[in-house]
Amino acid sequence: MTRSTHEADIPRPEFPRPDFERSLWMSLNGEWEFDFDDGDRGEREGWGSSGHFQRAILVPFCYQSEASGIGDATAHEVVWYRRSFSLPESFRERRAILKFGAVDYEAKVWINGVFVGQHRGGNTPFSFDIAPYAREADNNLVLRALDRNDPAQPRGKQSWRGSNFGCWYTPTTGIWQSVWLEAVGSVAIDHFRSTPDVDGKSVRVEAVLDGLEPGLELEAAIGLRDRTRQTVSIGVSDRTPALTIDLAWPDELDGSFLWSPEQPNLFDLELSLKRSGREIDRVKGYFGMRKIEVKGDLVLLNNVPYFEKLVLDQGYWPASLLTPPSDAAIVGDINLAKSYGFNGVRKHQKIEDPRFYYWADRLGLLVWGEMPSSYSFTPDSIARVTREWQEFVNRDYNHPSIVTWVPINESWGVWNIRTDKRMQAFSKALYSLTKALDGTRLVSSNDGWEQVESDICAIHDYEASGDRFRRKIADKGRYLATYSDWRLLFAEGSKYSGEPLILSEYGGIAFKGGEAGQWGYRDAVENEKEFVVRFEGMTRAAMESGIFSGLCYTQLTDVQQEINGLAGPDRKPKFDPALIRAILER
Repeated sequence: MTRSTHEADIPRPEFPRPDFERSLWMSLNGEWEFDFDDGDRGEREGWGSSGHFQRAILVPFCYQSEASGIGDATAHEVVWYRRSFSLPESFRERRAILKFGAVDYEAKVWINGVFVGQHRGGNTPFSFDIAPYAREADNNLVLRALDRNDPAQPRGKQSWRGSNFGCWYTPTTGIWQSVWLEAVGSVAIDHFRSTPDVDGKSVRVEAVLDGLEPGLELEAAIGLRDRTRQTVSIGVSDRTPALTIDLAWPDELDGSFLWSPEQPNLFDLELSLKRSGREIDRVKGYFGMRKIEVKGDLVLLNNVPYFEKLVLDQGYWPASLLTPPSDAAIVGDINLAKSYGFNGVRKHQKIEDPRFYYWADRLGLLVWGEMPSSYSFTPDSIARVTREWQEFVNRDYNHPSIVTWVPINESWGVWNIRTDKRMQAFSKALYSLTKALDGTRLVSSNDGWEQVESDICAIHDYEASGDRFRRKIADKGRYLATYSDWRLLFAEGSKYSGEPLILSEYGGIAFKGGEAGQWGYRDAVENEKEFVVRFEGMTRAAMESGIFSGLCYTQLTDVQQEINGLAGPDRKPKFDPALIRAILER
């Protein structure tokens, strides 16, 4: 591992993608030059080659956050970054790949005054081969980010009105995930997919190369508990080599090696690309033997009915907003959710930092992966959502923790889907596209209500009384034919087809005494005792009804003006988590 400065001086110094890791890399996190460009003069004036900016910012934190060193929540649509770097000696005779975890929203990049490329999409990664432009020392890296207050952009919980409102929060502009360099050979593994077959005790590995040369061979080494158990190699004839590896080790592999929240067993996977016997690229990853499926009205995990006990998690931090402040903070949030007795999270309106999914894999936590919504319905918004959604599914395909995809939430961005056939067609198209990209997971196509084609019936219901909720769901047929909370459960032309029911949002209980403008769902409670009574009433009504295959409580932590978290924004529980855990376990 190579670093440009001492690790202690670099924020988020860990390797950003442990599911796809190379040994030769260099972090570019840290202090960058920075400036606003409110007149949008930078490109006309050639800032990409000669920009020297007046401010400093700490990457990977956005300028709106305190952690960046700026902490200015004012809207600035165009911002510029610059830093210099030298390539380490270990990069010589190799290609340098420049990688960005996420830049919100549109990014343009220059190396030594030469424009190398651009990317549109605020939540997904992109990279450039900078070998043709970089030199050994004193390279000049410049990035321009454009982020409009545009409801057509996939923005999730970022406000587009110039200030916070309701449950929409401070926006994020520019770089907000790690930036780094990787060294690769003349041909490299661009990405790979690992697809476990639990019943067949095998895994299929599909690699994608960024080039092709004669004499290439791909080798896959699989390990378990820090010991290599099996190595398989194939000759490479095209850029998409694939191999299926039999894991039928009768003396060691049985059901206890499956992945689940209770037993998060992971297999090591190393891919080596060789030319005429000499290694030219190597990446490390892992996979879990995990199967999620629907059988009738049940959700099965590894062929066994499994009740999902999820908590809504929005992934905001007071000082760093969407960017996790540290790797330890990610681990802390996962352990916090588990301490309450939850076995999973619904990552709400956020494509999370890849290390979150890594730690969910390692520590054992189910995850629902959800697309940040846009808030208009136009050909442009359709294209933007579809493009970023595909990049999300492809980036995080290998994480066993992710069991459900959620392309749309509560009809956001498709406000008239109940009757509008175009909006219904878009939801159906996203469902089908997701199943084509990933046939191994469940899809909740419009989570909450006004659903069309979907693997599950996901219901949002913020009823405050457990007794009233029991009466409401006593007649399952009537409940499904009417309203969940304040909208019909199904769009016109669609109806319940026997799929599993999951109460994917409920609760949202806030405590009284908050500041003006703060809120939660329904009436706030006075104290811990009132909270537990209300939580237990709704939770037991759902779990004892026999009609639900899972539930998701809103929410894990307070976020800015939304104060219905089980813990405060500082992650301190408002009361003993054991009280909630006892109810869920009962």
